[in-house]
Amino acid sequence: MSDDNEGNADGDDDVLSASDIGGEGPPIEEKPYKIVFEANKCFGAGKCAEVADNWEMDVVSGMAKPRTYYVGEDDLAENVRAAEVCPAKKERGVIHVVDRRTDEEIAPDPHGDGTLSVDW
Repeated sequence: MSDDNEGNADGDDDVLSASDIGGEGPPIEEKPYKIVFEANKCFGAGKCAEVADNWEMDVVSGMAKPRTYYVGEDDLAENVRAAEVCPAKKERGVIHVVDRRTDEEIAPDPHGDGTLSVDW
């Protein structure tokens, strides 16, 4: 399988959107941002928990986890920072902050085009 289709079992060119992951959540007007977390790729560095109150380290698993997956404007900056400091996936991070109104990735956005940068 080539890198172009990595993580895409049927080999087609469909791009995974943030709206394809998780449930509907609270009304977009209340919580316009969504956290998409690749927990299977987290290795417990804890950088996210150092910079964001929304992130905590689970004592049992040794991995990080968000307290909530949906955030408002007041919590946006700290969650963007958590996504930016995550060293997993060769420093591309496993925390993704998505604008639910546009379905675009705000952070870390390694491709620079707002597409969701998960590796599933």
